[in-house]
Formats: sequence, structure tokens, C-alpha cells
Amino acid sequence: MTTAGRDVNCGAWMTSRCYPGRLPPIRWYSRLVNFVQLLFPDFSLILSGYLVCRYTALNRTVWEQVETLVYFLFFPVLLFHSIIKSPLDIAGASSLIGAGWALGLTGIALAYSLPHWPWLGRHIPARAHAASAQVGFRFNSFIGLALAERLAGPQGLLLIAVLIGVCVPLFNVGAVWPMARHAQRGFLRELLRNPLIIATASGLAANLMGFALPPWLEPTVNRIGGASLALGLMAAGAGMQFGAMGQAKLMTLALLSIRHFLLPLAALGFSWVFHLDPVQTTVLLAFSALPTASSCYVLAARMGYDGTYVAGLVTLSTLLGMVSLPFALGVLRTL
Repeated sequence: MTTAGRDVNCGAWMTSRCYPGRLPPIRWYSRLVNFVQLLFPDFSLILSGYLVCRYTALNRTVWEQVETLVYFLFFPVLLFHSIIKSPLDIAGASSLIGAGWALGLTGIALAYSLPHWPWLGRHIPARAHAASAQVGFRFNSFIGLALAERLAGPQGLLLIAVLIGVCVPLFNVGAVWPMARHAQRGFLRELLRNPLIIATASGLAANLMGFALPPWLEPTVNRIGGASLALGLMAAGAGMQFGAMGQAKLMTLALLSIRHFLLPLAALGFSWVFHLDPVQTTVLLAFSALPTASSCYVLAARMGYDGTYVAGLVTLSTLLGMVSLPFALGVLRTL
């Protein structure tokens, strides 16, 4: 039984979980429209956050507190619950984990290497690059979790949670290292205090030990998880800033090209190299095309760098996600 292109029996929107082997032979632009429609609810929440922050009394001061609440409490609860609620087959997920790490290392290598490109290096300010390199490979977990559930239901949510769990430590090291090195500061304390690392590590450990939440606690945790996605998306919109987008234009173009074009292409290649199944491939492609993390700005500002420029990059990346996600899911997925 289907409704508007959605198979209600499998809980996925025209994904290969509903179709064995290749996806049904439909025209690529029809799939593109379908995925734009799929993404609309999430990006409409981002737009709502931006409008509410700019044109009502619920200004940036309010949303900074909301973002802190989501980042340190609601979102870690969602991650922990997403990981423990379904048994995790490490052997079965090993290919996806390997592809996720390969994709992450590729993004970090590309972002780090920009100052060494002979035709581009002289236009890359060292301090600005140290703060903004993270934009080229980090990802917005709020959007990723919301999107994965729409694409592949609970299975997609579990797979994206696994990717987040194994990639957040890697990406946080990649984000903090150039700033710590440039400013001659240590970074272990930043990593050990990261709530996403704590939540995902504890969730993976609890899953492997067979831990399950008591039934009476499930409704509360489910409500926290639902609130975290909606508030996280709105907070991402509230944090968008357009004032500093004219700075370091070539570096901006290079970093956003890595994030929204080169990494989806790399993800497609790694899905072939690691022999991912169709659902894993869909999740990896979605993961590769996500906007960068809104916390890039927070991290840069907290470590004494120009947060305004990084906030502009985050804003552009959020907008470009409306193009790169349909590109990855509606075009690359058919190849």
C-alpha cells in the first residue's frame, strides 16, 4: 500500500529498503523533486528559526540558551537512545563504519591541505584557515538524524547514529587540532568534555552490553528526542549570519566545495569500495551532503578566533545543504 510515493509498509520514502537491488527506474529529476519535498519540513524549521530570531522578541540571546540546552542535554539523550534501542550488529555495520571513517579522513585531508595548494595557498590566511577548516568536514547532526529517520525509518536512524558515534570523535580532533596548534593550546580537555562523544561512547557500550531502557522511561526519552530535533533545527536557523560572507572568498568557495560537492562524490566511491548495501549507501550519501555543524561557530569563538566569519560559513553551508542533499540523494544515488 502506497501513499504519495511512500510505502507505508516499509517506512521509507522511495528508498532501496522498499526495493531489492537497484531503485525503480524513474527519471532523475522526478527523484530530485521527491527529495526536495522530503527535505522541506526540516529546512522550513530552519527558516522558521531564522525568522523568529530576527523579527520577534525571541532574539539571539534566547536562542543561544536553547542551543546550549539542546547541545548539552536533549541531543545527547537522543543519540544515546537511538543507539541503545536496537541491537547493534558491529560485524554487519563494519563496512559502513569503515566508509564513514574513510569519508571523514578524506574531508579532513582536503580541508587541511588548502594552504598547500600552489594556486590557492597564498590566498589562505593561516589564522582564518585554522578556525574554518572544520567547516569542510563537520556535519549538522540535528539535520542528519531528522533526515535519516525520514529516509529509512528506525533502521536509518540507527545507522546514522552509528556514523555519528564513530565520526564525532574523529571530527572533533580534526576541528580542534589546527586551532590548538596555531594558538599553542591543548585540545584533550575539549574532547573529553564533548557531550556528543560522551553520549555516543556510552550508548555504544550500553548497546554492546545489552542494556535497555525501562519501559516506564521510554515515553519521556522519546519526547526529549522529538524536542531535540525540532529545537535543534530552529536553533540552526537562528544562528545564521550574513554579515561576514565577503571575507576570504576563495577559501570560502574551497571549503564549501569540499563539504557539498567533493564529499558526496567521495561517499559514492566509498559505497562501492566497501560494498555497502542500498540502505547503507543512502545513509552514507545523506551523511556526506549534510550542512556543516552549527557548533563550528561556538568552537571557533570559544578558542579565541573570528567567530563571525565562521558563522557566515555555517550560514552558507546550511543554505547549500538544500542543494547538496537532493544532489546526493536524487542524482548520485541513481548512479
